[in-house]
Amino acid sequence: MRTEFAVGLPPALHQEMAPLFGAGWLTDPGERLAYAYDNSRRQSLPDAVALPQSREQVLALVRACRRHRVPLVARGRGTNTTGASVPIAGGVVISFERMNRIVEIRPGDRCAIVEPGVLNGDLQTALKAHGLFWPPDPTSAAFSTVGGNLACNAGGPRAVKYGASRDNVLALTAVTGAGELIVCGTATTKGSTGYDLHRLLVGSEGTLALIVEASLRLTPTAPARAALRATYRDVSTAAHAVARLMAQPVTPSMLEFMDGDAVRLARDVGGADLPHEAGALLMIEADGDAQTLPFAIQALKRAASGDGLLSLDDAADEAAREKLWAARKALSPSLRTLAPGKINEDVVVPVSRIPELVDGVQALSRAVALPIVCFGHAGNGNLHVNLLYDPADASQNERAHAAMGHVFELALSLGGTLSGEHGIGLAKRDFMPQAVGAQTLAVMRQLKTVFDPDGILNPGKLLPDE
Repeated sequence: MRTEFAVGLPPALHQEMAPLFGAGWLTDPGERLAYAYDNSRRQSLPDAVALPQSREQVLALVRACRRHRVPLVARGRGTNTTGASVPIAGGVVISFERMNRIVEIRPGDRCAIVEPGVLNGDLQTALKAHGLFWPPDPTSAAFSTVGGNLACNAGGPRAVKYGASRDNVLALTAVTGAGELIVCGTATTKGSTGYDLHRLLVGSEGTLALIVEASLRLTPTAPARAALRATYRDVSTAAHAVARLMAQPVTPSMLEFMDGDAVRLARDVGGADLPHEAGALLMIEADGDAQTLPFAIQALKRAASGDGLLSLDDAADEAAREKLWAARKALSPSLRTLAPGKINEDVVVPVSRIPELVDGVQALSRAVALPIVCFGHAGNGNLHVNLLYDPADASQNERAHAAMGHVFELALSLGGTLSGEHGIGLAKRDFMPQAVGAQTLAVMRQLKTVFDPDGILNPGKLLPDE
């Protein structure tokens, strides 16, 4: 879909929206700059920024932008890494930071109704008193919004057992690009009434509709949990252990992977106590009740054992568990010791193909003469590929961005896909034809036209130009 947009902010749109939003309508360049970029470090200045406090304001804004042919880009807190919330076509950024109410928590129904601007971390704090949690737990949980989590189908370490955002939403209220308020799904844990539209909107990156309210599926907090840390001779033996862990009946609540470079950084820079000969590491966690948890841990230990295992440590209490996780927590800060810049993209492959993915990435690292470190959510085959470089060095900058394209091609060649939780945005949209095929892409474009007939919602993202 190609749309001719208005150039700059139409005076008529400003005159209509300024009194509706009052102090929540920003046109000063200094104020707009704060909404020009996200964690991808891409930047493009919007013509205006709207800070709605109600769904009625969102409806009025979408209808006005459609009339004036002005692009509209939704934003949570800008923590995404793919450029999905960068307003590359100008227009209006609609930031949901003021629509941040937890409308209702219904413990008996295991449901919370929230506005999109609620921070994931604030929601978890509110749910804790009820013995509940919302499973998505991205690294940015403390300062990312529920709306943003839903927009890119955020996951995190707990997804291996509890699922990502799409698996933990019951219903959505949203405003389409046509300026229509729709309610998708139902706030019940079971329903079969028409098309599954609420799950369609999750992961659509604000290209189909703007979420103004979400009914979330909650999960009881397990009373006890325990962790294991296993080191292996190499990536291949660690991947075989992942396959064994996922094939037996006890599903780990977390299963994290670190390649040899990540292990070295965690040890030499982060100070973690890890064997020097370790070529890979798995962090394994189980949760449950105090009576059955020891049996679950024993089952996971048996599955983790095998060829290539160098060490297997468990945590006797919560303090010991935190110490075991120190290796994983120390990793991200350690990456900055290798280079000032980082491209972090997530790809997914079948678990059995993890060794081929890591081997291919290591070969690519040698070819481009830049360090690439892999870690992530092994139980889902979802690895974060961290390419490290100096952005001020033109040659490194060019090699780094070209190399990431080869990572995407490698993941697809192994039967994988472009993203498990970061989404597509700008970073991966040109690879969509390879990932989903021409016929499927055509259906996606038709859906875009149904929801957003004039193409005003987040143009240039997710779907490549025709």
